[in-house]
Amino acid sequence: MRVLVLCIGMLLYAGVSLAAGPVGTSVEAHGAADGNVPGWTISTTAPAGWTKDCCTYASAIGVNYVLYQGEWTGKPDRVMVLNVWPSKLPTLDDELQGDRKHYLQADPAGKVDVFAVSNPHMPCRGVVYSGSDHVDDIVVFCDPGQVAGVRYSWSMTVAESDPMRQPLLDAFKHVVEQSNYAKFTAPASSTRQAASH
Repeated sequence: MRVLVLCIGMLLYAGVSLAAGPVGTSVEAHGAADGNVPGWTISTTAPAGWTKDCCTYASAIGVNYVLYQGEWTGKPDRVMVLNVWPSKLPTLDDELQGDRKHYLQADPAGKVDVFAVSNPHMPCRGVVYSGSDHVDDIVVFCDPGQVAGVRYSWSMTVAESDPMRQPLLDAFKHVVEQSNYAKFTAPASSTRQAASH
């Protein structure tokens, strides 16, 4: 969510080049059952050449997964961030409206536009927050359904003037649109709540 994205000042400034090829690698983020919420897996395909991380930097900044290029240098630009949380608000639109409210409170001069996505597996709603600092936050909220007990978002920060802006947005959109949910049962011997493959 926007608030988390803004608060994680230790994210990465990824490398300048983007992988041009369509071939990527599989991503799986897992969460163990928690009370009435069953264990979950969010899977997708990472862009070729991007680093996948669930358990080092992602864990340190309190998110479920990050995808990035280059070295981890502490800046939020060009990093795809996965957040998963127990669904408490009634609808996906409520999640979006709550996030929009927080954003505009933090940056009243900011603008909000639709980021169009089409995930064949579940409803997803995307938004572009254009900041008065000329940095955009793209956030997509997805709802795997009531049985899942969770909702999730993918987000990424990109400067308006970034020369790689469109390829970055295309790569981000691909990750979002390939995202899927499955129920996860942790192995009896495992105490980890997140894992990557």
